[in-house]
Amino acid sequence: MENDASVSKQRTMVQAKVWILRKHFDGFPKESDLELKVEQLPEPRDGEILLEAVFLSVDPYMRPFSRVRMKEGDVMIGTQVAKVVQSRNPSFPVDSHVVSRSGWRTHTVSDGTGVKLLLSDWPADVPLSLALGAIGMPGLTALYGLEEVCELKAGETVLVNAAAGAVGTVVGQIAKLKGCRVIGSAGSDAKVAYLQELGFDVAFNYKTVPSLEQALREASPEGYDCFFENVGGAFSIAALPLMKPMGRIAVCGAISTYNDSAPQSGPFPHLPMIMNQIRMEGFMVARWEHKNEESLRRLLAWKQEGKLKCPEHVTSGFENMPAAFMGMLRGENLGKAIIKA
Repeated sequence: MENDASVSKQRTMVQAKVWILRKHFDGFPKESDLELKVEQLPEPRDGEILLEAVFLSVDPYMRPFSRVRMKEGDVMIGTQVAKVVQSRNPSFPVDSHVVSRSGWRTHTVSDGTGVKLLLSDWPADVPLSLALGAIGMPGLTALYGLEEVCELKAGETVLVNAAAGAVGTVVGQIAKLKGCRVIGSAGSDAKVAYLQELGFDVAFNYKTVPSLEQALREASPEGYDCFFENVGGAFSIAALPLMKPMGRIAVCGAISTYNDSAPQSGPFPHLPMIMNQIRMEGFMVARWEHKNEESLRRLLAWKQEGKLKCPEHVTSGFENMPAAFMGMLRGENLGKAIIKA
């Protein structure tokens, strides 16, 4: 019924702009690999909702996942904060906000699959975009990598690379909150300065140090208890022999390899792993989805208490998503890369 509050305020046909994967990426992504299209959306049926994107996310995982989880012609994968503008589903009232795995699209008709309401008491003074960053998937990734994989203890020494990114900035801050010594690497002097502002004990620019291994040794001569790995490649080769006995490595990403046309090769890690009894574990955040609400509330509390800073790199305009995506892969962002629709 038109007067039913669960139904949209208006009944107009909606056009959605969508970015599709025109061609699988070969090497570094190109603008021509993606194509902007327009779709005419049907009216929501019983149980469905119409979403309008407010903020969209670009993340490193999109590069490798596009190859293994997408076919050419699919809408690019991704998460967004969206507003419910029509609803025929009482679980999602009109004007509520959700986090949705809708991909790179301005509007979506959904049956609720892959859609989560924002925390019911999300504070008015906390930007909704943080639900895609420090109080969303990247923040949860940092938390679970440290607590569940590394089993971090107070007094330990933590190494994190890509430390000025969406996950790395949160890793360092949580490790400091837990009473650890934190060493981070980043790709510019400005990012290094920001890591120092966040309280990292040591931060360095991996692009300008004469020797990565030397920089790592000087930062922590006694070695590392935990290594939160976002980069892979040469960085892993340099860091692994510097792990302490019984050290733990949480493998979150390998961004240095995502755009390679041919696999990198390097020293095999087996001997130092055996000699120092190192545990190295890859993980994805969905493993602990049952803990998400409690974990998000912890992250939000740290934010409100001033213990967690949440830097964002915001690009305006849905049409600029490919540029934002490629810029993120080049490391142009400080903190979470966000697109404001």
